[in-house]
Amino acid sequence: MRRIRRVHVVVTAVAVALCVPASGVGKGSAAGALPSKIGKGEGSLNLIEWPAYSDPSFANKFQKATGCKIHRKDAGSSNEMVALMRTGGGGGGGQFDLVSASGDASLRLIAGGDVQPVNVNLIPQWKNFISIFKSPAHNTVKGVHYGVSLQWGPNTLLYNTKKVKPAPTSWSTIYGSKYKGKVTVPNNPIQIADAALYLMKSKPSLGIKDPYELNKTQFDAVVSLLKQQRKLVKKYWGAASDEINLFKGGDAVIGAAWPYQTLALQASKAPVKELVPKEGATGWADTWMLAKKAKHPNCAYMWMKYVSTPQVQAKQALVFGETPVNAKACSYMNKIQARSCSQYHLNQPLSYYKQIHFWKTPVPDCGNGQKNCMDYNAWQRAWTQITG
Repeated sequence: MRRIRRVHVVVTAVAVALCVPASGVGKGSAAGALPSKIGKGEGSLNLIEWPAYSDPSFANKFQKATGCKIHRKDAGSSNEMVALMRTGGGGGGGQFDLVSASGDASLRLIAGGDVQPVNVNLIPQWKNFISIFKSPAHNTVKGVHYGVSLQWGPNTLLYNTKKVKPAPTSWSTIYGSKYKGKVTVPNNPIQIADAALYLMKSKPSLGIKDPYELNKTQFDAVVSLLKQQRKLVKKYWGAASDEINLFKGGDAVIGAAWPYQTLALQASKAPVKELVPKEGATGWADTWMLAKKAKHPNCAYMWMKYVSTPQVQAKQALVFGETPVNAKACSYMNKIQARSCSQYHLNQPLSYYKQIHFWKTPVPDCGNGQKNCMDYNAWQRAWTQITG
């Protein structure tokens, strides 16, 4: 079980409409309709991925079955993924075909014309996805699918059960002074949304309806809270291993985390637990997106079809430390690793998923006919001031 993901960078994006060919899977033509079938594989597949997203433990079987040889380029950030999609240089000397974009990069790729719509009807397991991952806002624009959802994870509240008493139920514990100097949170401007979510519930008078859509008054209130939190924070973590070490060493006893950190710490016998507080939580989600100029689109569709199956979803989830979007992966996860399905928050009622506010790009358009929300540039500037 590995969790190598870096904290991603969100960017401002505006939706645009793109088209793909009608006669089978084409190579990025802007004319025609969606492909109606998957043709013969081209023998190669160039991927930009989070490390281990095409791990040999499940990718080798795909290569043998399809003849599509995988060429990988591991990325350390969403910014790097976007840059690679635009500059090319894919494995095997060609352009990239697919990218495993997170929600903070996918809209940028759509707006930039770097990816093309996909036909989800060519992905049989799409019908078994948890409903919120069939057409999420981070990869589906005006009913057009620009990718196939893959894996996700909630941003949970992690705490030391011996040091944090009583057990927390609210995000208020990381904004109060009780655990001053023992708090850790991600070093990412998107963390502003976590504070906004807390204020959305704790101070309804602010009128926050969406933690990613903040007018100046709301934004200033959130930034003020985070500046107060600064003196409580031991360290802003950039990778999962940073937070794990903070908890192991006793430098942190409470903070925002992913299930991966929780399970890694519990495996080392650290006294920790996690929860989604009463206010809800934010979360990240990844999508395989097809490059507009993909040279191997048939192999790309074959790959999206393959990694959407429950068996492969389960394997990837446990290799990387995340949660599948295919609900049928649950039983396979438990066969590989006991209780892993529930530990990674998969076998939950729909009401659970609805309390997760998945990352999306802050833009001026608040979705209410007004354009007075603070965009990502403002978020980034504020975060630099907050963290100092």
